[in-house]
Amino acid sequence: MNKTVSFVTDNFNKYDGLNIKKYIEIGGFSGLKKLIEKGPDFVISELKETGLRGRGGAAYPTWKKWDMGKKRIAKDKYILCNADEGEPGTFKDRELLDKDPYSVLEGMIIAGITIGSVKGYIYIREEYPNIQDKVAKCIENARNEGVLGESVLGTDYSFDIELYTGAGAYICGEGSALIESMEGKSGRPRNKPPRIGTKGFMQVPTMVNNVETFSYVTAILRYGSEEYANYGTSESKGTKLISLSGNIKNPGMYEVPFGVTFYDVIYTIGGGMKSDSPFKFLQLGGVSGPIMQKYILNTPITYENTSAYGLPIGSGAITVGDETNNVVEFLLGVQKFFVHESCGKCTPCREGNIQLKQLLLKLNDGTITEEEVIRIERISNTMKIASLCGLGQTAPTAILSVIRYFTNDVYKKVGFHVDFDGDLVKHYLENMKIDMSQIKLKYTEFEY
Repeated sequence: MNKTVSFVTDNFNKYDGLNIKKYIEIGGFSGLKKLIEKGPDFVISELKETGLRGRGGAAYPTWKKWDMGKKRIAKDKYILCNADEGEPGTFKDRELLDKDPYSVLEGMIIAGITIGSVKGYIYIREEYPNIQDKVAKCIENARNEGVLGESVLGTDYSFDIELYTGAGAYICGEGSALIESMEGKSGRPRNKPPRIGTKGFMQVPTMVNNVETFSYVTAILRYGSEEYANYGTSESKGTKLISLSGNIKNPGMYEVPFGVTFYDVIYTIGGGMKSDSPFKFLQLGGVSGPIMQKYILNTPITYENTSAYGLPIGSGAITVGDETNNVVEFLLGVQKFFVHESCGKCTPCREGNIQLKQLLLKLNDGTITEEEVIRIERISNTMKIASLCGLGQTAPTAILSVIRYFTNDVYKKVGFHVDFDGDLVKHYLENMKIDMSQIKLKYTEFEY
């Protein structure tokens, strides 16, 4: 299996990201033309065949979301592209919008025509000013070329796109908070129901997808579902964009087929540890993801395999630390981020994050008690249950994973050693009485 591939990134470096004539020359808008020729049902059928899941983190089947949007009866419907890429360590959307923005716009047009919408919006984070300028020019070029606006490509379909920019709040990556920001309000999540698919922007049904999702739709329509299925595994077809960062020799954004292992990504693609120090941990999916030890390295990156550990692939960010990195110090940095980015609307997230930061400060300087470690777990579990939105619900994920998988690193701060022969993952699974034969993992003892 090739470790890196070019499916959704096939257009990278083939044009400058602005020249629409060149984009058309290399096959641009052929997916849109296929939609016009074969109709919306064909699009949904292709997406269902590929098993494409949303790439914003939730991994909801794209065809189901689009099918619900198509069947929803409403006077108006909106398409919304979430380009508020605020997850630390995640930069794949920036790369897509910089190197192939027309594929994102084409995916939005395909979505609009498929579900019966005539208006779309793209919301780009404030920290990407160059990307904002480029996308604005691309939208204007697309209008001039006749693929946006009235009579798309000379047909009866109409669809236009408007650009919005945020103020940099991480919470606005959550769909309803993003829409509140677009409406000129404070970016805070809405109470649900109703959901934004029913009452979204300006109370109009709104279908939200991530930048990467729209790019994949364009590529699938252009090359076909069979080509997409040539990559990946039977249960996780296709490819995924990975944002690789941390103490690694070759950080960057890479497209990999589902089925490559974390070892492949870190050592074959990433070149291994920058300092040649042994691998210590990785965090999967950005700051809201779990922190795992070396026993995850031989696990294939697929939805079915990572879910066996209860791990979300999320945005595809992988942040790597080696033995020179203190996992508790790293965890404290993650927690400081959540204290800063909590919108403060709900008490569990607002107060819980502050209390966790205070306790982690004590953990880091070695003044914490065993009772306070237990309190960290209790606060974390309460936040996961009681927080209003995904930010508060996932903020403690890293903490709980460190307590589970790096028990010695935590408890040596209390003053004693917990001996699980170094293999905490296997210990945890065995004590949970999980049948290891039913989990599609290739467990290998690594030496680094």
